[in-house]
Amino acid sequence: MIAALTAAQAMVAATARLRAAGVADPARDARILLAHAARIEASRVTLIAPEELSPEIAERYDQLISLRAIRVPVSHLLGEREFYGRQFRVSRDVLDPRPETETLIEAALSEPFDHVLDLGTGSGCILITLLAERTSASGVGADLSESACLQASANAVQHQVQERVEILRSDWFEDIEGEFDLIVSNPPYISLSEMEELSPEVREHEPRMALTDEGDGLGAYRHIAASAPDFLMPGGRILVEIGPTQGQSVASLFQAAGLTKTRIIPDLDGRDRVVLARMP
Repeated sequence: MIAALTAAQAMVAATARLRAAGVADPARDARILLAHAARIEASRVTLIAPEELSPEIAERYDQLISLRAIRVPVSHLLGEREFYGRQFRVSRDVLDPRPETETLIEAALSEPFDHVLDLGTGSGCILITLLAERTSASGVGADLSESACLQASANAVQHQVQERVEILRSDWFEDIEGEFDLIVSNPPYISLSEMEELSPEVREHEPRMALTDEGDGLGAYRHIAASAPDFLMPGGRILVEIGPTQGQSVASLFQAAGLTKTRIIPDLDGRDRVVLARMP
């Protein structure tokens, strides 16, 4: 019986289940989920390893491992994901914050800005991080999903930037007003033909509309490029995350829209990750 197992034994059994299910890092996930089931910090799991799990913790742990075995993401089981040193609430209604998106954050923070627009804000992790790091700035987050807007609003309150942020339901620029000196976006850039190559965690548990444009993966950039000049202040910047093969295509779209000084910025792995352009 699981209830009679020590924490260490339960982790070994859970790791084996997750490995058999094809989970990429089963031992790590087994450890994180045990900590969550026991309601302790992950760093304390070693301390409880020799102890028998209570029936309540054992049952919670078994449920978590069962869900992870059918490839529900760890972040959804925990209800949060770390991004740029902060915890953000997440669910299946929003794209999981990813470490490579921090490349966009670093690029955005490399110059001053006062008023930022985040298109397809999702969890709000980009916009909220920028406002938390730049305490004099204000911003607008737009998303077509009402559920995403609610998630972003909750994260804004959690990180105490709600007085400087407005979250709007909008189809790209449709309901946006005013001008911005910074526009950022991590739009759906996976092509329809690439969707089947994604892991089950992403393909089956993250919002499809945040992943793909159901076409060639450049549809969102065409929308953004066409309208961005109407919302950018003179000298303002636009920064978008891209797939690693899309840099030149997106840069060309921005150039054709009249934006200048385009630059493709790599992530820490050396892959093209962000395209930067400026309003003349």
